Amino acid sequence: MPVGLMHALHVATLPAHHRDPFDRLLVAQSQLEDLPLLTADEQLAAYDVRILRAV
Repeated sequence: MPVGLMHALHVATLPAHHRDPFDRLLVAQSQLEDLPLLTADEQLAAYDVRILRAV
């Protein structure tokens, strides 16, 4: 998915649960596009996103 300006700006509004900027961008895209996030990173569950657990 292309990174849009809205995605980049939304990153700044996220709580600091995770320090990795790329992962925070994925969270922003997941929230704005209403898409689940496929991840094995347990820290991302702290955000308001639907998580699909990767093993």
